[in-house]
Amino acid sequence: MKRRLFVLPAIFALLLTSASAKQGAGITRTEKQVTKSAKHYNIEEAGAVGNGQVLNTQTIQGVIDRCASEGGGTVVIPKGTFLSGALFLKPGVNLEIQQGGVLKGSTNINDYPKVNTRIEGHFEPWRTALINGDKVDHLRISGSGTLDGSGHPFYKLFYETREAVKGTKNLDVERPRLTFIQNSKDVKISGITFLNSGFWNLHLYRCQKVTVENCRFEAPSGKTPNRGPSSDGIDVDSSQDIVIKGCSFSVGDDCIALKGSKGPFAMQDKDSPAVERILISDCLFEAGGGIVTFGSEATLVRDVKVKNCITRGPTVLRLKLRPDTPQQYENIEMSNITMENGGDVFKVSPWTQYFDLKGQPAPKALVRNISISNVRGKGASMGVITGHPQAEIRDILVKDVDVELKTTDFQLGNVQGLRFKNVKVNGKALPVPPANNLSSSK
Repeated sequence: MKRRLFVLPAIFALLLTSASAKQGAGITRTEKQVTKSAKHYNIEEAGAVGNGQVLNTQTIQGVIDRCASEGGGTVVIPKGTFLSGALFLKPGVNLEIQQGGVLKGSTNINDYPKVNTRIEGHFEPWRTALINGDKVDHLRISGSGTLDGSGHPFYKLFYETREAVKGTKNLDVERPRLTFIQNSKDVKISGITFLNSGFWNLHLYRCQKVTVENCRFEAPSGKTPNRGPSSDGIDVDSSQDIVIKGCSFSVGDDCIALKGSKGPFAMQDKDSPAVERILISDCLFEAGGGIVTFGSEATLVRDVKVKNCITRGPTVLRLKLRPDTPQQYENIEMSNITMENGGDVFKVSPWTQYFDLKGQPAPKALVRNISISNVRGKGASMGVITGHPQAEIRDILVKDVDVELKTTDFQLGNVQGLRFKNVKVNGKALPVPPANNLSSSK
C-alpha cells in the first residue's frame, strides 16, 4: 500500500508536466515576443543625461545593444531631454518615450552616418535617421513623449543653399529623417509626437502590417523660409496593410504620402512593390499638402480608404502624375470628410519635379475607380482634375456632398466617367462641368 501512495503522486506530476508542455507549445511567436519584452531598460539609469546638452548617442545605443543581447525588452526614455545622434534598433527591442521625455536629435549632421538608403524612390548614400530599424518585426514604439528632430538649422541651411546655388534639389542638402523603419512586419507606433524633423518624419519602407495611432506630426507650415521643407508626416513607401488612425498633422509638406519608384523604368524596380491596402481614419489635418498624396514618386498604388477625417486646409485628395513615370492609381475611397475652412477637394495634376525621361518615350498613366462621399463643411474650391497627355483618368464618383466654397470653379481635363450624385455647393446643386467624355448621374 505504501508503494502505491508514492507511485500515484509521481504519475500525477508527470501528467502536469505533460500538460504544461502542451500549453507551452501552443504559445504563438507574438506571445513569446511580448513575454520577452516585459523587461525594461531605463537609459537614465545607464548614465544618459537628460539636460538637452550632453550627447548620449553611445550610451543609448549601448542600452539598445544590451537589451537585444539579453533577449529583448523595452528601452525607456524617461522625463528629460536626451540629445542623441542616429540610433539603431535591434530585433526584440521596443522603445518607450514616457510623458515629459524627449529624444532630441543632434544638429550636427555628422552624428548621422551616411549609408546606402532608400530615399525619394531610389537608393543612394545619404544620412541615416534619428531612429532606424531594419528587420525589426513586432516592433513597438510607444508613450506620450516626443521625438524632436531639431530641424530649424537644417531648414535654414536648405533655404540658404537654394538661394545661393541655382537648381538646388531636395537631396543636395543633407538632412536627417526622424524615423526610418524598413523590411519589418507587425509594427505599432502609438502616442508619440514627431516634432520638427529635418526631412521626412516617419518613413516606412517595405513594411507590412503597420499601425500608427494617436500620434502627432508637427513641423513649421508657414511660407518659405519659415516652412519646414520636405517635412512630410508619414511616407508609406512600397508597403502594404498600413493603418493610420487617430493622428494629427500640421507639417510643411505632404501629411501622408504614398510612395514607390520613379522614372521610365519604375515598373521594373524590384525594390518597390505596390503600395496596397492603406486605411486612414479619424485623423485631423491642420496644415500640409493634402490628407493623402499619391507621389511624387509612386508607381502602383491601390486599395486606399480614408474615412472620418477633418481637414483645416490640406487638399482632400492629391494625386501627382509624373509624365516620366508609368503610374497606376486605383480603388480609392474617401468618405465622411469634414472641411473646416479647408482647401480644395481635388488636386489631380501633372508633377514635373526632377523630370527625366532618360531618353525613353513618355510612359502611360492610369487613374481609375475613385469615390468621394459624405463631404461637409467649408473649403476653397472643387479644385482640378487634369492629366498629362499620356494619362487616362476615369470612373470618378462624387456623391452626398454639401459644402460652402469660395469659388465654384472646377477645372477638368480629359476625364471619362465623372459622376455627381447629390452634390451641393453653396446651397445649389452642382452639375458636372463640361469637358471631354464626361457624364453625369443625378
